[in-house]
Amino acid sequence: MHKELLEDIGEKELIKRLAEFMPKNQVSDDCAFVKKKNKTLLINTDSLVENIHFNDDTISALDIGWKVVASNVSDLISSGCSKIIGVNIGLVVPSKTDWIWIKDLYTGINLALNHFGGLILGGDCSMGQEKVISMTAIGLQGKIKLRRNSCKPKEIILTTGIHGLSKLGLMIKSKKIFDTDISLTKSLINSSLQQFSRPKLKPNFLKKVLKARPNKSIKMIGCTDSSDGLFQALLDLATESNCKAIIDYTKIPKHKNWPKGHKWDEYYFFGGEDYELVFSLPRKWANNLLFEDKTVTEIGYFLEGDASVSFENCDNKNLFKNKSFSHF
Repeated sequence: MHKELLEDIGEKELIKRLAEFMPKNQVSDDCAFVKKKNKTLLINTDSLVENIHFNDDTISALDIGWKVVASNVSDLISSGCSKIIGVNIGLVVPSKTDWIWIKDLYTGINLALNHFGGLILGGDCSMGQEKVISMTAIGLQGKIKLRRNSCKPKEIILTTGIHGLSKLGLMIKSKKIFDTDISLTKSLINSSLQQFSRPKLKPNFLKKVLKARPNKSIKMIGCTDSSDGLFQALLDLATESNCKAIIDYTKIPKHKNWPKGHKWDEYYFFGGEDYELVFSLPRKWANNLLFEDKTVTEIGYFLEGDASVSFENCDNKNLFKNKSFSHF
């Protein structure tokens, strides 16, 4: 019998197959939803693995602690979380790991929790060949549910912040030569290193969306984060909502010093770990939010059609043949 290896089937197919063991739509979003009396808990688990997501040459234990919290909290925020309750931590480390590394890791975790909210609730420790930090974050569902499968045709596609910075930060830390003809500005370097090491999130996003809502009867909107890159976020929304996303390349928000070129487009759309929000709203709601929050940008719209992502005003025809990050 032919063996199917994970490196062959890929992460998305693996998740699709694992979904067969779960209730319907349980893997449509990164968070699980558990109803408890009159409240709904949001539960999310993310893992950072040494030499896959981090290594000691590119990021400190302190910043790893911040980042593992950010990756979990971002998923809660993109599901409509109104309050972070806390986190459980599964820690796997080699027996020769320096205690100071672990102390710094947990100091970084607490720094992030002090910023975003929540406490360390508990966890587990074990020995392993490489470091693994697996975190489960728990929060409360807010007044509006944010779900990947809730985008609708004719809705406006929007995003918070800008993308690509974390990818550039990693490249700078890794000392990779990405373009010898480009001179990076100090502003771009600093912004990229900040987003890579201690990514900023949008904890007040739900409040702003609620404030801009023109019709209180609407209880659900389409949303995800760009942890796997902007293109993958758009594709996830289109796939789960069964809509066609049309993106205007000229409207994509970039850092003022972001270099031009096809390779830099690739870094921007497929970099990942920026944790910006990508979502859709009816036109009037979108206009209200754009007026109130200047960090939000309109980048396109949804149409009826096969689940896909298409670009207008983009001359890089080969760009979107690239593949998003996969864990296998």
